[in-house]
Amino acid sequence: MPRSNYLFTSESVSEGHPDKVSDRISDTVVDAYIAAMPEARLGVETLTTTNRVVIAGEVRGPDSVTFKDLEELTRQAVKEIGYEQDGFHWKNNEVAIYLHAQSADIAQGVDAAGNKDEGAGDQGIMFGYAADETPELMPAPLFYAHKILKDLADARKKGEGDAGKLGPDAKSQVTVRYENGRPVEATQIVLSTQHLDESLDSADVRAIVEPYIRAALPQGWINEGTVWHVNPTGKFVIGGPDGDCGLTGRKIIVDTYGGAAPHGGGAFSGKDPTKVDRSAAYAARYLAKNVVAAGLAHRATIQLAYAIGVSKPLSIYVDLHGTGQVDEAKLEAVLMDAMDLSPRGIRTALGLNKPIYARTAAYGHFGRAPEADGGFSWERTDLAQKLKSALS
Repeated sequence: MPRSNYLFTSESVSEGHPDKVSDRISDTVVDAYIAAMPEARLGVETLTTTNRVVIAGEVRGPDSVTFKDLEELTRQAVKEIGYEQDGFHWKNNEVAIYLHAQSADIAQGVDAAGNKDEGAGDQGIMFGYAADETPELMPAPLFYAHKILKDLADARKKGEGDAGKLGPDAKSQVTVRYENGRPVEATQIVLSTQHLDESLDSADVRAIVEPYIRAALPQGWINEGTVWHVNPTGKFVIGGPDGDCGLTGRKIIVDTYGGAAPHGGGAFSGKDPTKVDRSAAYAARYLAKNVVAAGLAHRATIQLAYAIGVSKPLSIYVDLHGTGQVDEAKLEAVLMDAMDLSPRGIRTALGLNKPIYARTAAYGHFGRAPEADGGFSWERTDLAQKLKSALS
């Protein structure tokens, strides 16, 4: 049986964190190619450091997308994040691009041919998770850690009061106390944020951020016993890629469930949806969310497994953590019937061959509202009634 009374902590990082800058650039490249050719194949990594961006990887896409285009898109992404500092400025950064053709050996295993369906772009295991702790069916510690940083970033970009003195680089961490399996309060809050005004100390920064943090969390979660750690090391002026080198794919727990669920190890950003690291993880979240939305469980973890060049998943595993209303083995069979879990089937069902990825690069790939253009389609709950009917 799952524990009922405990503390659990999750962290998030802002769009200006160096690893998230790298994720954003990699997914900006993905969007550029998919916008030009929906079936483009990409595996793109980005390194960001002082005054430099390096983009490298493999691409199969149209020549109409030029390196000059990608450089301009990179600068625009950095500008939107908000970097205009001496050590990292959207206008002055050196941008180096090293993209080459996708391996023919990989392509022959993935491409459809004759009677062979399109295969998975790699082997691996992927997990999806959902819990009824928040309306978005996400684990509460991560959801609110994301919300704190997103709200602060929005205020910073608007120049809202003293929030305009903050920089793009920030991290948050929220410790939540659970009672009878439900989140009830925040016992510890950690917030480290870059600030552009060198005269600010920790107390000054707390005065700026505290109203936003209080507004982000549910009423009553912050009380006299809540412990605050705001810029605990003091000054935080040098930030972003000028302070630490950033790389694509280093914030995979922030991107998913904040440690509340297993992770298969594969990153999302920089990958087209034939890469099951991305698309199957989205499908697993879609299934888990619909299981919980259907009232079949309070919590659900789903694992999918794939082999490179093979279209169908090798296995599906469901764990309802002792909260389920249905037999897990029966649910596994129903889920396999409810959705085509081949790479092509996932892309078709969720509409993944669209330029919808740059927006996923910060504040989580999950727990976001589905968008009219197909963004965050894996957050829909349109499968819930079908699952309920199949198991009734």
